Amino acid sequence: MKDLRIQELITRFSDTRENQQKAVFSTLFIAGNRLQTVFDNHIPEISLKQFMLLSIVRQLPEQLTFTQLGDILGCSRQNIKKLADALEKKGFITIQQSSSDARAMCICPAKKAEEYFQEEFSVYQKELKYLFEVYTEKELEQFFRLLMRLYAGIENLQRSIREEERGK
Repeated sequence: MKDLRIQELITRFSDTRENQQKAVFSTLFIAGNRLQTVFDNHIPEISLKQFMLLSIVRQLPEQLTFTQLGDILGCSRQNIKKLADALEKKGFITIQQSSSDARAMCICPAKKAEEYFQEEFSVYQKELKYLFEVYTEKELEQFFRLLMRLYAGIENLQRSIREEERGK
């Protein structure tokens, strides 16, 4: 039944460029919420947002501030702080003063984070496999390229908003 409603929406919004833009935008929002719900209900101990922050922090060659991490993850410094506080309480990270800016705070993965990823990362990879197995190699490659282009669209939107705000 759910698939039928989605198929109806796809058909309804496929006729014009304007409707396709609306459908893509709505789909990004809805898909994000659905993925977050699925992973939050399935990833043990931490939320998907906490998982993404922890994953980014583990992969970075240097420590980044809350503001810098917010820029990467597309959220505010305050949201990063909230996620970091929860991860610190659970023992996954430590929050330390930045070595390059005494006013800024950074996140450092704790031993528990490494243990968690060694134990749980294969489950996460399995989930991703299921998520993307519906695509051919060529479709996945095209999807990847299109999503990367979405960043250019977001930057274009941000630039337009800044210019509009300056003009007021």
